[in-house]
Amino acid sequence: MEKATFAAGCFWGVEAAFRQIPGVIDAVSGYTGGHLEQPSYEDVCGGRTGHAEAVEVTFDPARVSYEQLLEAFWGMHDPTTLNRQGPDVGHQYRSGVFFHSPEQQQAAERSKQQAAGELSRPIVTEITAASEFWPAEDYHQRYFEKRGIAACH
Repeated sequence: MEKATFAAGCFWGVEAAFRQIPGVIDAVSGYTGGHLEQPSYEDVCGGRTGHAEAVEVTFDPARVSYEQLLEAFWGMHDPTTLNRQGPDVGHQYRSGVFFHSPEQQQAAERSKQQAAGELSRPIVTEITAASEFWPAEDYHQRYFEKRGIAACH
């Protein structure tokens, strides 16, 4: 099993989208890229911790490649909006790929270039080394599934 970490706005929809991909073993909503240890949802929403709402994906590379996960990532959000996805605004809603290896970094950079060729505006997605990932509170996990809804919109 391998890990991949992505930020693409509100983590509820991102988690639900990754869970639909065959070969994804688990997807956990949480926070990464900030400076506060064990941040809470309220801390992150306050905008002062530097964290992004993110999803840590555990996947079986024999069933789904990291490149396929990247392709899904680019399609599930607008990577051209800075610190915003839909109605959600703030640094915590930024677009980001948090790589776990040099191979993931290279794949993410290649994928970003490819995605940029298909979009009319510049991509603002950050690609940075994965740091500590803090799982969000239990009520955020499988949020849509628990409520019987399919998506944010």
